[in-house]
Amino acid sequence: MAIALKIASQISKSSWIRRMFEEGERLRQEFGADNIFDFTLGNPDVEPPESFSRELLKLAQNPLPGMHRYMNNAGYTETRSAVAEKISRDAGLTVPAGNIIMTCGAGGALNVVLKTILNPGEEVIILAPYFVEYKFYIDNHGGVPVDVWTNRDTFQLDIDAIERAITAKTRAIIICSPNNPTGVIYPAESLKRLGDLLKTVHERTGHLIYVISDEPYARIAFDGRHVPNIFPLVESSIIVTSHSKDLALPGERIGYLAANPRMATAGQFMEGAVFSNRVLGFVNAPALMQRLVAKLQDESVDIADYQAKRDLLVSELSGMGFEMVKPDGAFYIFPKSPLADDVEFVKMAQKHHILLVPGTGFGAPGFFRIAYCFDIGMIERSLPAWRALAKEVGLKG
Repeated sequence: MAIALKIASQISKSSWIRRMFEEGERLRQEFGADNIFDFTLGNPDVEPPESFSRELLKLAQNPLPGMHRYMNNAGYTETRSAVAEKISRDAGLTVPAGNIIMTCGAGGALNVVLKTILNPGEEVIILAPYFVEYKFYIDNHGGVPVDVWTNRDTFQLDIDAIERAITAKTRAIIICSPNNPTGVIYPAESLKRLGDLLKTVHERTGHLIYVISDEPYARIAFDGRHVPNIFPLVESSIIVTSHSKDLALPGERIGYLAANPRMATAGQFMEGAVFSNRVLGFVNAPALMQRLVAKLQDESVDIADYQAKRDLLVSELSGMGFEMVKPDGAFYIFPKSPLADDVEFVKMAQKHHILLVPGTGFGAPGFFRIAYCFDIGMIERSLPAWRALAKEVGLKG
């Protein structure tokens, strides 16, 4: 075989999201783009805030000497300071710039963290439904993923289930709030319970378990909801995030990781993470994007636009008989599949030119994911197809 057996195996199990997106490309060629309703990929069609374009133009017209050279592997000091100041305000505690590493997106940050903390065979708890790439990232660094379900009715944290899953090999727990694929926000009370649990485990056994908080949607919250900062709530916590969603820059691969200053091991962790960022081949985050996002830490895309799309879909689909938890943020809905076999339901939806991702792709059979970060006109045009699909599976339509 021309490639490694493990990679061949992983390709066969890899992302349903990309698989369905590629199917969409085929259908668009056959039926025309306006006749295909693609809800698969969380690839925002909105443009970055105007402030991004202004800063980009300013930098292009007044380039800084040496602005394209290597820098400290952790990133530019001014960018790390700007990020630290923003987190400090959100967390209500002082986060030093030395606790920040600029990374190649949240995916890069996750890989840096996992390489830094994992010994071969150690376990990482991932909470179903989850972003499927977590499993591959954990495997990259010799770890073992352990699936633990959230509450199946609310998708909120099940602290008791997490406690039962903790073993002597547990090294970390990955959480995502607002969540991909469910859109739920974990409240401060739940996160504090998780922090108290891990602190008790540490005090009783000496066993340190990290919480890795994956936060690319943290600024996309609806109905006046607030996404709690994890640092005051979980002592052994690390934030990983990107500006792919809040600044609509997914192709620029710019993000960061931040270590909780309350964590006793923060200094040693940061030393290891800077080294890992280099030897994984990232070397440093993109220089130009670092310069830009330093000035944009309080900026975001229009949240009201996403909320309007959520409200439209939730109202219309609920009226057709689909069951779902109303999302608190992000730009996904995760309804129950009307068929026991969610893959079969997604195939049926394709006949109506609706492209979805089965819950199986998120470790959650029996559900399906809708991404709604697209033009509201496409969503409106899709509604007759949704009604036809609902009738075909025995709903009201």
